[in-house]
Amino acid sequence: MSDVNHRIGEIVSSDDVVLFMKGTPLFPQCGFSSRAVAILDHLGVAYGSVDVLQDQEVRQGIKSYSDWPTIPQLYVKGEFIGGSDIMMEMFEAGELEQLMVERKVAKAD
Repeated sequence: MSDVNHRIGEIVSSDDVVLFMKGTPLFPQCGFSSRAVAILDHLGVAYGSVDVLQDQEVRQGIKSYSDWPTIPQLYVKGEFIGGSDIMMEMFEAGELEQLMVERKVAKAD
């Protein structure tokens, strides 16, 4: 398990914002992942994504890595933020955009 934790740690630190999701940003495979992508796209931030459907080891490992049972999962500057419900609550309150600004997250090209 430590090998997958190491891989996940490298992924999380590879981009300012990383979304572990089902599918890809262009083709989300569940409604929650689709909502997470829509929020990040609306904020206009650059982000990396990981399709957990392509790697069962990461799909299971990310749940223990974050101690969070569901996917999608959002990481900003290496810190776990939450799933799509938390993202939506933070987005609606303006907190997610504020977090991106405070952490100096790059805008999408």
